[in-house]
Amino acid sequence: MSDTTLSSRTVLVTGATSGIGLETARQLAERGATVLLHGRTAEEARAAADRLVATAGIDAGRLCTVGADFTRLDEVETMAARVVAEHPHLDVLVNNAGMAAPERHTITADGNEIAFQVNFLAHYLLTCLLEPALISNPGGRVVNVSSSLHRTGSIQWSDPNRARRYSRLAAYAQSQLALTVFAADPRVTAVSVHPGVCDTALLPLYAHDGVTPTEGAAHVVRLCDPSVEIVNGAYYDRAEHVAPAPAATEDRTVRRLNKLADLLVGRTA
Repeated sequence: MSDTTLSSRTVLVTGATSGIGLETARQLAERGATVLLHGRTAEEARAAADRLVATAGIDAGRLCTVGADFTRLDEVETMAARVVAEHPHLDVLVNNAGMAAPERHTITADGNEIAFQVNFLAHYLLTCLLEPALISNPGGRVVNVSSSLHRTGSIQWSDPNRARRYSRLAAYAQSQLALTVFAADPRVTAVSVHPGVCDTALLPLYAHDGVTPTEGAAHVVRLCDPSVEIVNGAYYDRAEHVAPAPAATEDRTVRRLNKLADLLVGRTA
């Protein structure tokens, strides 16, 4: 993989202020990409960019910063509008921002269970709004950073907020399954990837120890590289193309999820 394949590419990485997101942004910028770092606030995103310039010697000109709190869908809309205006040709969107579901059932101001909104619905909305920029050039693609835990998940169609029976693991798994199903949506070329169990804030959901975020991010960066052939809608476990949970390949599930997501983010078809 040559180090120049990503030059002249523009990539937006959500949740780029720590963990796999920050590492993904660093590796992309080191290989010549222009990277839009997303953080929960503009300040957090700028601090992360400053850190990359100071510690990794990244050229500041390669980094742009955007802020949006994914617990507020109006902020996602504002950010998307800005990205489309400033970067009408976006080559890759890395949907990486994620949170562990909290111990207590939590509903956002938009009325959605918080992990479902932050991990899936905000990315669904962002991807839909960035679609014009992603398809303006051939080769635009979306990389959803998912999780092997999507296999344990189920989407509660009649109660996606899990108001009746809440468990944080089930809520997290549901959000990851939805993100994995969403990659099979044919509108934009997309894949999902489980980067391995990494030593990040989400580690306690999986295990006691994990690989470094650097190793996890390398699997994400590989899928951003235009010289790497990807299978549209595929699921990768690290570098391996493997079958996801059966639900993630069912057309009916993809259509049903789109309908549910449109409803929950207030998009009218």
